[in-house]
Amino acid sequence: MEKIKPGIYRHYKGNEYRVHFVVKHSETGEEMVVYEALYNNEKSKFWVRPAKMWNESVDINEEKKPRFEWVRES
Repeated sequence: MEKIKPGIYRHYKGNEYRVHFVVKHSETGEEMVVYEALYNNEKSKFWVRPAKMWNESVDINEEKKPRFEWVRES
């Protein structure tokens, strides 16, 4: 699995997020990404997502794209 470093990432739908750190689930040991929405999101500002899912590619118009793409240091 590709190492996830802190910084700014762009979601394939266009919004940007700041990754704060990667943590481990206390029961399963699964790596989870703790990140923050850098736009006004009424549902929540902070999120967690499995690292495996963070690193996945998605199919957009029959083209594979990263779910999250590194943009810059925060």
